[in-house]
Amino acid sequence: MNANLGSGAQPTRTPISHLPSSPQVARRSSVVRSPVVRGPVVRSPLSRRRWLVCLGCLALVCLGLYLFRAPVLRGVADWWIVNEPLVKADAIVVLGGGTQYRPFEAARLYHAGLAPKIVLMKVKREPSDELGATSWATDTMKQVLLKEGVPADAIVFVGDSLSSTRDEALAVGAWAKNSGAQQVIIPTELFHTRRVRWLFSKQLKSCGTKVQVEAVHPEKYTAADWWQDEEGVIAFQNEVIKYLYYRLKY
Repeated sequence: MNANLGSGAQPTRTPISHLPSSPQVARRSSVVRSPVVRGPVVRSPLSRRRWLVCLGCLALVCLGLYLFRAPVLRGVADWWIVNEPLVKADAIVVLGGGTQYRPFEAARLYHAGLAPKIVLMKVKREPSDELGATSWATDTMKQVLLKEGVPADAIVFVGDSLSSTRDEALAVGAWAKNSGAQQVIIPTELFHTRRVRWLFSKQLKSCGTKVQVEAVHPEKYTAADWWQDEEGVIAFQNEVIKYLYYRLKY
């Protein structure tokens, strides 16, 4: 017992901060870690040269595409468009839409003796058709054919309320199976031809009917200058999207 401590005195406690530290603790505390400072990344001259070469090549490609856009875009159209040599068939199929082109071409082919029948689609009626404010597209097609000298008994109607190219392909396939048609001719617009040939060939394969597709030139553009007209650009891009969609879905 410490004699210096009185009965009411408290023992003196040394603060922790004043305690002597061990050699290991002293060495650790004496080490000061400097923050890592990273400078900007400096590219080597070789890396910069490669980037410049790549940019230069890209610029040359873009310049070449611009200067030679006409033959390039003409070649794209020639590759996309399907226009097959026609032989005599059992019927000429007029798809819905394209009122200003398809029935006129069908009448020309009929008078050229390529087929004895013309098949028209019974397309879906629009609300304005139901009101009598506009003419049903199928009736318009029929009137064009009659005005072009096609006899009424040479016109055949198929389907009911058809609203897509696939609906039309199914309707024509059912008619071909029942009628025993072996060959059909389908005249349609330039960029529509590829999708039509693929879809109709697929649907009519089961009944043994062969499909011939003829490309019809609209008034405003041709395969040689389609990119110079807004309608041509829209028609091409829409058909590319629809073709890919049909291939994935059907």
